[in-house]
Amino acid sequence: MIRSELIQKIADENPHLYQRDVERIVNTIFEEITGAMSRGDRVELRGFGAFSVKQRDARVGRNPRTGETVHVEEKHVPFFKTGKLLRDRLNGND
Repeated sequence: MIRSELIQKIADENPHLYQRDVERIVNTIFEEITGAMSRGDRVELRGFGAFSVKQRDARVGRNPRTGETVHVEEKHVPFFKTGKLLRDRLNGND
């Protein structure tokens, strides 16, 4: 599902809301999650999962095409851990 499909589904299920308002709500939620993660905070949505940021240390890697060594700098990457309810639902344990 992509963002526009999510907005359309929410708008269809809530006919009392204008689509532009639903779009603003969805965008605000994503902006808040992104903002919190960029500050290094953890975002937990109960029953769904938790978003956090992990730090990857600098390392020496290899260029797969040439085989030469390449320095890979330290970086921060997003990490998602599923919640128990989502895991159970995915595995058919409703």
